[in-house]
Amino acid sequence: MAGIDQTARRPAPEALLVEAAAEGRGKLKIFLGAAPGVGKTYEMLSSGAERHREGADVVVGIVETHGRAETERLARGLETLPRARVSYKGRILEEMDIDAVLARRPSLVLVDELAHTNAPGSRHPKRYQDVEELLDVGIDVYTTLNVQHVESLNDVVAQITRIRVRETVPDSIIDRADEIEVVDVTPEVLIQRLHEGKVYVRDAAQRALKHYFSPGNLTALRELALRRTAQRVDEQMLNYMRAHAIAGPWPTDERLLVCIDGGPASTGLVRYARRSADRLRCNWAAIHVETLGHVPVSEAERDRLSEAFRLAEKLGGKAVMLSGDHVADTILDYARENNVTQIVLGRPAGGRFLAAFRPTLVGSLIRNAGMIGIHVVPGDAGSTERAIRTRAVGDGIDPMPYAVSTLTIGLAIVLGRLIQLVAPLPNISLVFLAAILFTAVNYGLWPSLFASLLSTLAYNFFFLPPLYTFTITDPANVLALIFFTVVAVLTSNLTARTRRQIVVAQAQIKTTTELNSFSRKLAGINDLDDLLWAASFQIASMLKLRVVFLFPADGHMSVAAGYPPDDVADEADLAAARWAFDHQCPAGRGSNTLPGAKRLFLPIRTASGMLAVVGLDREAPGPLFTADEGRLLDALLDQIAVSIERIRLAEDIDNARVMSETERLRGALLTSISHDLRTPLASIIGAVSSLRSYFDRYDAKQRGELIATIEDEAERLNRFVGNLLDITRLEAGALNIRADRVEIGELVETALRRAARLLARHRVEVDLSPDLPPVRADSVLLEQVIFNLLDNAAKYSGPGSLVRISAERAHDEVLIRVSDEGEGIPPDEIEHIFDKFHRVRAGDQRPAGTGLGLAVCRGFVEAFGGRITAANRTDRRGAQFTVMLPAAMGGGQP
Repeated sequence: MAGIDQTARRPAPEALLVEAAAEGRGKLKIFLGAAPGVGKTYEMLSSGAERHREGADVVVGIVETHGRAETERLARGLETLPRARVSYKGRILEEMDIDAVLARRPSLVLVDELAHTNAPGSRHPKRYQDVEELLDVGIDVYTTLNVQHVESLNDVVAQITRIRVRETVPDSIIDRADEIEVVDVTPEVLIQRLHEGKVYVRDAAQRALKHYFSPGNLTALRELALRRTAQRVDEQMLNYMRAHAIAGPWPTDERLLVCIDGGPASTGLVRYARRSADRLRCNWAAIHVETLGHVPVSEAERDRLSEAFRLAEKLGGKAVMLSGDHVADTILDYARENNVTQIVLGRPAGGRFLAAFRPTLVGSLIRNAGMIGIHVVPGDAGSTERAIRTRAVGDGIDPMPYAVSTLTIGLAIVLGRLIQLVAPLPNISLVFLAAILFTAVNYGLWPSLFASLLSTLAYNFFFLPPLYTFTITDPANVLALIFFTVVAVLTSNLTARTRRQIVVAQAQIKTTTELNSFSRKLAGINDLDDLLWAASFQIASMLKLRVVFLFPADGHMSVAAGYPPDDVADEADLAAARWAFDHQCPAGRGSNTLPGAKRLFLPIRTASGMLAVVGLDREAPGPLFTADEGRLLDALLDQIAVSIERIRLAEDIDNARVMSETERLRGALLTSISHDLRTPLASIIGAVSSLRSYFDRYDAKQRGELIATIEDEAERLNRFVGNLLDITRLEAGALNIRADRVEIGELVETALRRAARLLARHRVEVDLSPDLPPVRADSVLLEQVIFNLLDNAAKYSGPGSLVRISAERAHDEVLIRVSDEGEGIPPDEIEHIFDKFHRVRAGDQRPAGTGLGLAVCRGFVEAFGGRITAANRTDRRGAQFTVMLPAAMGGGQP
């Protein structure tokens, strides 16, 4: 095999696209530390100051000095932009003002703590998103980050330190960094800095020393930081080599590539590669190259190749499938592009005699590998045994193709004789070649070889003199027959091989189409029962099997879905399913475990763990599926597993959202109880205590005032408790409504009497239409609605302001309006005004209350079949609430 011309190498398009994408973008430099306190911020400021001295326009976007004098001195030497002030829960938080940075547009901005979460109301939820926006407009950024905040290392850090960091940065930010500088100190130095109070205050430092900052933890974190940085630098080196068409390898680090061909030794080679990679502490990959001359078409070969790839990915390697004209050239091209330093392949089959007469892959790789090391190892042909037995594609010999071949050759003989009668041709053998091609295209290799043999005999018997005998007298005819036989065999072999490749391609296209269709179907399903039904039907229709899905429940397995739908599992099947779930291995029919079970049970799992078990069976005895069908089943189960996990994650998110809302409501309720309910109690207790202790010292007027305070606060407390009970009854569906014909005028008068104390310092105006019809409602509950609206108006409008209540008829409805002259409702809160515990305006000026009065109003009104709305007045300042109830047009009970 000829060597590869290195001068003909061209830059990789992907690497050129990466470089093109970086054009016009700002440069990102990350100062990466293994732990807090190693000096990342100080180093970033030092580098920024150096750039400033060189003439660059450098500003500080945001830097947290944490009171460290040296860091503060460095920061004072640079221009610092003012921070944005964000109000959150009554507090003022300071964040980087990204608009100020964009307006200032420096050449370099320093941004501390890349993983920081911005305050609610900021433009972006995370600071790294602010940095991305700055980079996109061409501003260079220096930033700091600790290794525990890298998303892919979060679980590893939690396992090492027993502390989970909640603020993380996606790895894509690390991957787009133009430069990473590791800021590092030894564990001894960092621990000494903790003792000196240079990292945390003394009490916090002592706690940190006992938990996070142990010498073992710090050493492990240092290694993680160095390895993650090396990984990014390695990616940059590969991109540079590809973009500049540099032939590798550059032996900066070891990389291993194992070649597999679907032979019996493939899995053994993969395991050897994993062991070698562990010794070298390097990345590795498994590669297979398909050429026109060889595509793995046999069941055993494809099955072994699929198993080897699956094993490689399971062991942490990368599976690579390539196609090319020459196996060795394709492997070496891939190795040079990916800076591979070691190639492992198995010893070629055959003895020395065969090796002397044919070129081998080993020889081609050794001659052209250059600086790449080639390792030839003996394969372990018996290294694995399939856990699931598969059946052969076909049993026995089908006589039909051979009968058709015989008939085709007979037709060729007749056609040849007719041609000779009409116009004698010297190359009558071409008629037989056409028959051989027909057989090879339609029936494959062995029938075409059978047709070739028949064609040779027929050509000799019917067309070579002496006719009708197998004797050949002319030496030229002997050569013609020999060459005809050779051409016939070669033609049948090549045509049959092409047919095999076409059949494989068609089968793959069909399978891929069905898998894509199934994937689209799964993507649109959000219910687990619907998913399992669709999955059961898909497996049953594609593989002609009976299917059941089983999930663990209360310590045993239960059938969740199946096809046919009425299929059930007996005790033996449930035991096999439980074993398959617990051990994450196949069990039951056709497997190595409990092979006597009726069904074969396969575990369904993802990286997060076991999800379920699928049971398969059919009426026919023996293995359930072929090797190809087994690979198809694996693909289906992988899609099903991902979809099940997606639905469960969605359910978990929904549950978390409900829990969060519940916690929010519980917190609001506790806050209300702790403040708004205890306030009247405190007033009552104070008044009672004063009367009990100093009754004789108070005159009649003072005692009357104290008693009035007790009465007012008790009524206020009664209203709060009543609202709580009402909202509880509404949510529980236990509201007992007695709908009668209710006169609005009477209810308004009663509600105004109840609210007299609340409205004592307000002017009240009542405007009821004289032709007002009655409404269908519960008089007690509707009075409570009007009272709550009057109470709300009194709370949110100042003394001396007008509270107006009106009622009028509008077609078949009665409209009751309560309006005030307060400050109105903020536009962004109108749609939430009827939510539980929602209260307009925060801070010390917020009126007392639980935030349930309007929620109770909405619940009661909707129970009557009406509606309630809130809006700001258009004629003046203030809010207006409108209750719309259906008018009672006839008599009698509803």
